[in-house]
Amino acid sequence: MHPYLVSARRLATLLLCTTLAACAVAPPASLPPVFTDSAFAPAITIDANQVFALSERMRQYLQTDVNRTVRTGNPRVALYNALYDKRQLKLEYDASMTRNASQTFEARSGNCLSLVIMTAALAHAMNLNVRYQEVLGEENWSRSGDMYFVAGHVNLVLGRHLDDNPGNYDARGMMVIDFLPSNDVAGYRTREIDEATILAMYMNNRAAETLSAGQLDQAYWWARAAIVQDPSFSGAYNTLGVIQFRHGDLAAARQTLAYGLTRTPDNTVLLANLAQLLETAGLPEQARPLRQRLLALQPQPPFHYFNLGRAAMEKGEYAEAARLFGKEIARDPYYHEFHFWLAQAYARLGQLPLAGQQLALAMDNSLTRNEHSLYAAKLQRLQAIPTH
Repeated sequence: MHPYLVSARRLATLLLCTTLAACAVAPPASLPPVFTDSAFAPAITIDANQVFALSERMRQYLQTDVNRTVRTGNPRVALYNALYDKRQLKLEYDASMTRNASQTFEARSGNCLSLVIMTAALAHAMNLNVRYQEVLGEENWSRSGDMYFVAGHVNLVLGRHLDDNPGNYDARGMMVIDFLPSNDVAGYRTREIDEATILAMYMNNRAAETLSAGQLDQAYWWARAAIVQDPSFSGAYNTLGVIQFRHGDLAAARQTLAYGLTRTPDNTVLLANLAQLLETAGLPEQARPLRQRLLALQPQPPFHYFNLGRAAMEKGEYAEAARLFGKEIARDPYYHEFHFWLAQAYARLGQLPLAGQQLALAMDNSLTRNEHSLYAAKLQRLQAIPTH
């Protein structure tokens, strides 16, 4: 998931949902010139080995619920059934935070990254080969307060372990485990993700989440750890630059974002954030070529019609707002807030059945339990209104 700023004068951060591998990767010999450690208080110790660590309850689950069926069948099928059978783990999707393997197991819920982490940890404990895939073209935007986030999607592939060569798989025995319905992922293009990048993505998630919670010091160390794991991962430079900007370190933020752009010149998130930083610093002439490049790459940024729709709502132009919200939904039909605002526009127009349909869609596409409960309560109140 890659973020960026639209019409509002705010910096965006990045939340990238993807999966994680089982082992930590050795830090590179040299680090990029973007860190400002002395500006941030040491807040946390980041131990990559804990991400995939199995709790005692997970080990017991493998022994009692999974391995019991392995004796009479395929271990990949046994793990698959343990995850998908609603009578067993009863997993739920919840994007409120990125959990490690043991946290996800205890909560029985998590975002796609958390669920894949837990699955991979169990698969490794069963001595199964695991490959990680990014689903291409699956990016969804969201927002939290004054920050925008973009999320991608990943899954994992289980293969039979043939020998000690980690690249040797039995293609006939491959099994894809994905936490979207199978018809939603059929035919998607994917690319394999290596362990260093995956681990960087996980740490970047935690950086974005702690930044959203206002914990700048913790966010810095998570973003730093992401870059140490994989200096080629451009998303972490964006997150680190936003953290430095919000900390008031404009020169450091500018250097970090510019360094990230040298690695990925067409990254629209980095372009937008660096352009905004230069404008904030009183350097519009230096920002102009970045804006021009961004316009060529992305004429209509995410949330463009949504923001126009909200402006129309403030003016009382509810029909125009409904039209604009509909255009945003056409670009991203699965983001709950777009449906919620369209429901409000319909309600102001007196079209209560249409408002109810959109509230139901907002509830169905909600990303957290709190959002689901909020929309369910609003839908219940709407349905209680008598119609004539």
